Amino acid sequence: MKFLRRSLFGLFLVASCAALVFVAGYRMYTSVQEKAAQDSFSPPARERQFAVNVVTVELADIAPELSTFGEVRARRTLELRAAQGGEIIELASTFEEGGVVKAGDMLLRVDQTDAQANVRVAQADLQEAEAELNDAERGLEIAEDDLAAARAQLVLRTAALTRQRNLADRGVGTESSVEDAALSEAAAQQSVLSKRQSLATAKARVDQSKNGVLRAEINMSETERSLAETTVVAAFDGTLSDVSVALGALINANEQIGSLIDPNDLEIAFRVSTQQYSNLTSAEGGLPTLPVIASMNLADFDVTAQGQITRESAAVGTGQTGRLLFARLDSSLGLRPGDFVTVRIQEPVLKNVARIPAAAVDAANTVLAVTSDSRLEIVSTSVLRRVGDDVIVDATDLAGRVIVAERSPLLGAGIRVKIIGTADQSDATPRGEGLPAAPELSENIELTPERREKLLAFVQNNTRMSEDVRNRMAEQLQAKHVSADLIARLESRMGG
Repeated sequence: MKFLRRSLFGLFLVASCAALVFVAGYRMYTSVQEKAAQDSFSPPARERQFAVNVVTVELADIAPELSTFGEVRARRTLELRAAQGGEIIELASTFEEGGVVKAGDMLLRVDQTDAQANVRVAQADLQEAEAELNDAERGLEIAEDDLAAARAQLVLRTAALTRQRNLADRGVGTESSVEDAALSEAAAQQSVLSKRQSLATAKARVDQSKNGVLRAEINMSETERSLAETTVVAAFDGTLSDVSVALGALINANEQIGSLIDPNDLEIAFRVSTQQYSNLTSAEGGLPTLPVIASMNLADFDVTAQGQITRESAAVGTGQTGRLLFARLDSSLGLRPGDFVTVRIQEPVLKNVARIPAAAVDAANTVLAVTSDSRLEIVSTSVLRRVGDDVIVDATDLAGRVIVAERSPLLGAGIRVKIIGTADQSDATPRGEGLPAAPELSENIELTPERREKLLAFVQNNTRMSEDVRNRMAEQLQAKHVSADLIARLESRMGG
């Protein structure tokens, strides 16, 4: 009985477990079926909409500004060379690196002993030649007088012969007397011929003496020039550079002893690409005298100068591209030959154009315009200039339209977009006389003596600036008109 009860209880437990397993399997099956049914149901698809920044194309007349780099050069540079060699016996106090000289100032003098001796010898030779000429001229006068006397004697002898012939015809004279008179006349004629030969010889001597005097004068001028060449003088006002000699040094003829540079007559040499050159040229193909602005950034301020293009190089140069242009500066305060500056050139005005971000134009020169139903369409345009991060395009077909400011691979024709903002066009707006957004020259003002002294004292006592920067800034402040931007910077640092 006990065995039967335990067997029934075990059978009940097995049946209960089997029922629980069945219920669990059924619930799992139904859950899987419900999940599969939910996955097979898809909601209606919605069109994707992209958010974009846009700009409005505004028609305008813009004068683009070409920016490049150039080197400051001196228009007048002279290599100082000694025409005569020897020992330097005198040296000007300003003959040093950076020395300022005036036209005609003596720079150095070489030993003149040999040159002075040659001058004295040439003077003696000239005096000797002049004495020989004087003697030859006196001999010529004597020869002329001697010829005149011989001709007078011939006249007398001829008259005597005529008289003897008349006497002989009348029977008074003798034949021997006629013969003696004829012989005397022949002797007189021979004497005249001899005197004429002496006169010709005297004239030839005078000519030779004149040639001797001329050679002596040439020799004299040569020796005097050699003496003058022992002194080196400044040909124009300027500053000395590359000075390489000292007092007592021995130099050779034609040896370079330094360079003389005119710091007030400067120009800039800069290179532009062929495309940029074609943008600068006029319709006739010539290069106009366009204005330029040169600037060099220093520690606390910018040195700026204005000028205009004057010429272009005749050849491209081996291994070079583009065109080499030259611009003459109107003023050169703070700039020196060899400075590397930024050159900005105002190009001719472009009409009916617009300035837009460069990211709005693709490689095919197309932009994406937003239509009235917020969809994109492709519009072709012509890129005329590239200015920094912007481009100047022909706005004839884009005037007033809204275009995408930044292209992306996800955007294309027909895509629906959502405008989330407008790109800042302040930098693309022309300023002043059609110039694009670029640094402009600040206004120049005239300082009072007290204010000038205060600013100069601050600059000279500022040890945080290098000596070169202090010198250039002091040169700017000593000018009659000073940049207002420079004054504002210095006074802000002074707390004034």
